[in-house]
Amino acid sequence: MNRFTASTVFRRLLTRNTTMTAPVWKPQDHVPQEVKDLLQSSGDNHVLAFLHIVQLLKVQRRTGWLDHNISPCESIADHMYRMGITAMLIRDPKINRDKCVRIALVHDIAEALVGDITPLDPVGKEEKHRREWETIQYLCEDLVKPYNAQAAQEIMDDWLAYENIASPEARYVKDIDKFEMLVQCFEYEKLQNGKRDLDQFWGAMSSIKTEEVKGWAQDLLRKREQFYDSLEK
Repeated sequence: MNRFTASTVFRRLLTRNTTMTAPVWKPQDHVPQEVKDLLQSSGDNHVLAFLHIVQLLKVQRRTGWLDHNISPCESIADHMYRMGITAMLIRDPKINRDKCVRIALVHDIAEALVGDITPLDPVGKEEKHRREWETIQYLCEDLVKPYNAQAAQEIMDDWLAYENIASPEARYVKDIDKFEMLVQCFEYEKLQNGKRDLDQFWGAMSSIKTEEVKGWAQDLLRKREQFYDSLEK
């Protein structure tokens, strides 16, 4: 089921507007002032404005690591970049690797304005999805489309494919998202010489569905077990 159809989002917005008195979160309110000024200036500045917003992904740190006092830790862009590289390694001939790379590169793009919301945050799951949907519409319709309508549609389609797991490629990228996080987790565990408790992240193993990525994750888990065994000797 497509959770992000326009009618679905409209109904959710209408319900909230009639039951809540707090201001509704809007992506435009979180655009940096310099980007707003750029869009108000003369000339076609949509590409530069879009790239300035994407740059925020390079400086925003992943919340899960910050919550475990890991600093410095990877940025959202770091995570997506290695996901894209990982997608290039897919061996299954039935999978379009180029499409996987595209999906990996845009799947968290809304977090540039929304931030990296985790299940521990007070923002609920539906509200998180609403904010991300509003943001991807803003980025694609207001910033990318005026310059390149085809690119805007492709970014939107790839983002929606990931959110709705609408293709085999999206399923692979969902799994790579979890796998890359586990690789990073193991790297932090090794940096901390096994003294930092990051066990809770390894529950993501059960969410991996594709056989190829599952194999990578199982190999990673074996390496982790060997690492902790070596610390006990």
